[in-house]
Amino acid sequence: MAGNWLPAAQLTGSGRPVLQQGEVECNLLSSVDLFSEENPSFPHLKSGLVILTTHRLLWVQESTTSSPTAIFIPLSSITHIFSVKKSIKSMFSSPRFRFQASLGEKGTKGMVVITLILRGKADIDSFLEKFWEAWRKRGWEDGVKHGSEASGSGLVSGHGSGGDGVLGVRMPVVGVAGILRKEQEMWENTDKSLQEAFQDLNALMSKAKEMVMLAEKMRAKLLSGSTSQATGTNDEEIGTKEEMQELLLSVGIVSPVTKESAGALYHQQLSRQLADFAKIPLERAGGMINLIDIYCLFNRARGTELISPDDLLRACSLWEKFDVPVMLRKFDSGVMVIQSKSHSDNEVFTRIRSMVTTPDALRAGITASDAAMSLGIAPAMAKEHLLAAEGKGLLCRDVSPEGFRFFVNLLQEVDADDIFLVKDYGIYHTWVKAVSAAR
Repeated sequence: MAGNWLPAAQLTGSGRPVLQQGEVECNLLSSVDLFSEENPSFPHLKSGLVILTTHRLLWVQESTTSSPTAIFIPLSSITHIFSVKKSIKSMFSSPRFRFQASLGEKGTKGMVVITLILRGKADIDSFLEKFWEAWRKRGWEDGVKHGSEASGSGLVSGHGSGGDGVLGVRMPVVGVAGILRKEQEMWENTDKSLQEAFQDLNALMSKAKEMVMLAEKMRAKLLSGSTSQATGTNDEEIGTKEEMQELLLSVGIVSPVTKESAGALYHQQLSRQLADFAKIPLERAGGMINLIDIYCLFNRARGTELISPDDLLRACSLWEKFDVPVMLRKFDSGVMVIQSKSHSDNEVFTRIRSMVTTPDALRAGITASDAAMSLGIAPAMAKEHLLAAEGKGLLCRDVSPEGFRFFVNLLQEVDADDIFLVKDYGIYHTWVKAVSAAR
């Protein structure tokens, strides 16, 4: 669709762009047209999602198709950004702005003036400000180190000479002037302390981002190494690698979706990012995870950009509108979980049935704790699975002061025409033998 002008952008399973190393999202706009008025051979892209990052300007088709069109324009190829002309006519039309970029394949690159028309409800001034800022910072260049600003030199309060040869000895001032001078010095010291504190905080945040990027690199190497190596590694090494991958996964997300960057698209983009994040925790949890657990894991990965429980619930409820591999499920008891669409309840029911047909379980039944240990999940989740199996007619429960105990449903094997007939085969016969042996 974009021909040879614009390169294709890689998307995740939920439709989110795959960011490059060190790339961070800055702003998002919906319902944006991208075309060139001067060049008719340039593709005309209509009504898409524009994502501005520190490295690129991405355009993603706003549709629910499984393979939406996605292209990007490197910010390094932009040579000029035109100022927005405001007139009476522009007040009654969709806002637009233009920029010039060097696009095309190697050897055939040419200057193209690209026009963006913002048909949605968006603040063009705010977007332009962030667009200029991302272009000027040149975040795509590797190895750029910003020099720290030199602190302003003041008068020397001790004995000695300044840089200009003026003696730095201050004469004492008394009275109102002295009080005002001391007050001014106190405010200057306070302001200097605050500036130094925020400089340390900014340095800490930049180092935290570098640590997240380093963790992703290490995790990618571990994943590639585990698939490429032969099967000769022992169980201890495999367990160590899996533990290291789990620790690196919880370090953080490089570019979390925020209300400042996404604006009105906050919950929509948060929903897609959450769907990508939940993939690995779901694989470790067997295809289903409690909503509270994913809330803790997701917030820990986001670092300081925490979200509220309402935001998480709204993001999960939007999965019905998107083509994502996860879904939100609510049990009859009210417990809400995140479940992979490939997860099958029949597999869990088969494992539960094999548990309740053992001789010990036929005599005493099983509890939610027993099922949790066997299935490798939390007791609350195991109880929901047992209740679901009871709803399917596979189990019966006994309620006592000790709690719930679940037994295999023998009524399915009872012949309605001859209820007193004892069969010499099946689960009923096994239950009779187990009970008789216990007496």
